[in-house]
Parts: sequence; structure tokens; C-alpha cells
Amino acid sequence: MKRVLTSALWIAAAAVLVLAGPKKFPRTPDNPLVAPKEISVAINGKTINISYSAPSMRGRKIFGAGGILSDTSIWRAGADEATCMHTDGALDINGLAVPAGDYSLWVDLDAGKWQLIVNKQTLQFGTDYDKSQDLGRVALTMSKPPAPVEQFKMTLSAAGANKGKLELAWENIVATASFTVK
Repeated sequence: MKRVLTSALWIAAAAVLVLAGPKKFPRTPDNPLVAPKEISVAINGKTINISYSAPSMRGRKIFGAGGILSDTSIWRAGADEATCMHTDGALDINGLAVPAGDYSLWVDLDAGKWQLIVNKQTLQFGTDYDKSQDLGRVALTMSKPPAPVEQFKMTLSAAGANKGKLELAWENIVATASFTVK
């Protein structure tokens, strides 16, 4: 009997761990022009998860003069709802201390010198940016992809030991930020 009870407890604990998985943020599933995306990476035993909606170029110019974001100074880093991040561990993103928790991510598109904005507000629509909720900003490293990127893409990758990289790519721009998991 004791063995059956112990086995049942182990199965229940495993089920809780499997079902818990990375934190999910709600995404609007009814916009056929954007794809809801979830990315995550585990570094140093901690998981970082980002939820965003990925728009496509569809023949449009995106950045710079005449682009659909040319009049936008703060961009939601995607479409529809604000891009959200959950981190199980504290991060250092290019010198910005980010405690474990939930955040929204934005990009200041200032004339080619982009900054990643980590904001304490989450679950808002992507046009509801509140600067007073900013945790901080960090410069992004800018480069160009070898070919145009049709659909906006965010990537989280491990870079050895407790280090990682966040990459945003769309149209003719790639922007990256390095981070350390504490």
C-alpha cells in the first residue's frame, strides 16, 4: 500500500511539472495576418519565455522613410498584444538588472539606434505603452540580415554557461541584446 501511495505521489508531481511548463501569455488567435509565437530558452536552470505576434511584410516597406513604422517611435516588437516575457531567474541585459518575473518588451526605433525597453506592465494591447512603467532601456546591436526577413522573428538562444542572446529580425534589420542569467 505504501508503495502504491508513493508511486501515485511521484506521478502527480511529474504531471504538475509537465503541465506547468513555460508561462503562457494570451494571444489573439483571430487575426489571420499575424502568427502567435512562443519562444523559450533554458539557461543555467532558468527558463526565459517570450510571447509575441509575428506580422509579415506582405510587400510593404517596414522601417525607415515611407515604412509602415516610420511614424512610430515606440514599437510593440510584434503585432496585436504587447510582446511579453517571463523569466524564472534574474537577468542582466546589457547592464540592465531585470528581476525574475513578467514584463512587456518594446523597441524605441530612434533613427537606427534602437533600444530595447523592458516594461513592468503586461497583458496590455500593443498600443497601450506606459513609459512610467519602464524598468529600463538598453541599446540593441544593429546589423543586416543576408536576405530580407519576410515575417518578424524573435529568437532566444544560449551562448554558453549562463549567457544568452535575444535577436529581433524583420525586413532589412537584425537587432540583438546579450544577457546573463543570474
